[in-house]
Amino acid sequence: MNETKEIIRRHTARVSYYLLEMQKMLFDKSQTHDESKLSKDEFPLFEKYAPLLNTCEYGSEKYKKYLEELQPALKHHYANNRHHPEHFENNIAGMNLIDLCEMFCDWLAAGEQHIDGGNIFKSIAINQARFGYGNEIKAILENTAILFKKRQ
Repeated sequence: MNETKEIIRRHTARVSYYLLEMQKMLFDKSQTHDESKLSKDEFPLFEKYAPLLNTCEYGSEKYKKYLEELQPALKHHYANNRHHPEHFENNIAGMNLIDLCEMFCDWLAAGEQHIDGGNIFKSIAINQARFGYGNEIKAILENTAILFKKRQ
């Protein structure tokens, strides 16, 4: 019985260690998120288009038009920020769980900036078609959105 308790305690300690490691990685992401947007390669275009993007519905034709005009900055941004599916040749399939967490938080915060307050569930659906992720990833993202909405 004591040996079993020790095995359980060791396991619990290791799980705690790994959760704290994830927490540290996420904290680091929180301190460096989107720093490249302030660079000379991105800021001038983001300064012009970010306010315009926030005035239109995510995924609309107007939104897509502004994104197209923002492409030079976005190309640089995606190349330097792995929380964007576009950073990888195989989109979300190239990401790790830390990237996925940062991406989700990015989508949640970006939606809040839109004049209509955004809709994370609509964003998840649009991005499923855009990035080709499966229903399991979609469900995980939706379940996480529900969790966040309950905490607000």
